[in-house]
Amino acid sequence: MSKNVPQAFENHARLVPAYHFVAFLILVAYVGWSLWQLVRAPFAVGEVFALLFAVAVAIIWFYARVFALTAQDRIIRLEMRLRLQQLLPDDLKPRIGEFSVAQLVGLRFASDAELPALARKVLEERIEDRKAVKRLVRDWQGDYLRV
Repeated sequence: MSKNVPQAFENHARLVPAYHFVAFLILVAYVGWSLWQLVRAPFAVGEVFALLFAVAVAIIWFYARVFALTAQDRIIRLEMRLRLQQLLPDDLKPRIGEFSVAQLVGLRFASDAELPALARKVLEERIEDRKAVKRLVRDWQGDYLRV
């Protein structure tokens, strides 16, 4: 997402066309082609290995994204714990450890002024869904360095 376009809940997801569309479609086509070749020649060792390779590449493609998002969530968790330690009132600071990663990911888009009240609401109402938390943010602070 360009820094020129203000972020909001509706447009904050980052899609990389070359990864999410081009590479994915090529990968699906390759897996499909390998499978078709194996059906046409079921006992051909080369076709079996071609299909296994196609499946392995698909697994790598999937986990490359999962691992990057997991690393990003760990960084968000650290960032938000530090931010909450600075911004929360004293009665909420002991509860920082109660926030789930999903809650912290949702809260990260809230402005400093909005964060304490929103954090209290999320804890008191036990709102766990990150999208639900994000929808509560009124003063959206965009993040343009996302994976």
